[in-house]
Amino acid sequence: MTTIADRLAIAQQRIIEAAQLCGRNSCEISLLAVSKTKPIADIIAAYDVGQRQFGENYVQEGVDKVQALKSTCPDIKWHFIGPLQSNKSRLVATHFDWMHTLSREKIAQRLNDQRPQDMAPLNVCIQVNISAEDTKSGVDIAELSQLATAIANMPALRLRGLMAIGTATADSELQRQEFTQLKQAFDTLKQSFAELDTLSMGMSGDLDNAIACGSTMVRIGSAIFGERDYGANH
Repeated sequence: MTTIADRLAIAQQRIIEAAQLCGRNSCEISLLAVSKTKPIADIIAAYDVGQRQFGENYVQEGVDKVQALKSTCPDIKWHFIGPLQSNKSRLVATHFDWMHTLSREKIAQRLNDQRPQDMAPLNVCIQVNISAEDTKSGVDIAELSQLATAIANMPALRLRGLMAIGTATADSELQRQEFTQLKQAFDTLKQSFAELDTLSMGMSGDLDNAIACGSTMVRIGSAIFGERDYGANH
């Protein structure tokens, strides 16, 4: 039987091999284990073999996990990577270390205002819609600079970089085009915001192309934890 530890090791090896193929150092690339819909026992299994960064898509489920593991796994870094409604922004502001899907100044302002003063600034990535799909969230590249400037002026937020979800396709060339576009936007933005260091792009199906195009953080879920059960009410 393949364990979570086994699958995590396989995922890490994929990152190493993808980095080698394009002449990059794999130490530059973080693995974010996406644990949405998965039980706490699965997170602990990954934690026990060294995984420290976990991503959650559903606010209340994520908060429940943060609270449940606060004392036993205090060094976990929790990333919120799902859509966020205004009425749930306080929960993200008060429980998470990272927010990857920021695309509106209104939400940024709420997160800034609701971040507790005794917590470090909330690390944020701006989500960019690189596929131009109506069903995908994110800002257009043309709107990046304006939103980044607004976030940079919010003391309880720390702008770390960009995030995107590529088109679900077997077309490797299209994947690379989209990821290259995001990398170019990242490099342009970095000229004005030197502290940017995170390019969150690539998942199980496209991480090789994402890494070749400059990703510094890949988000892997089912390849580590197995297929998800979406029957629970989120």
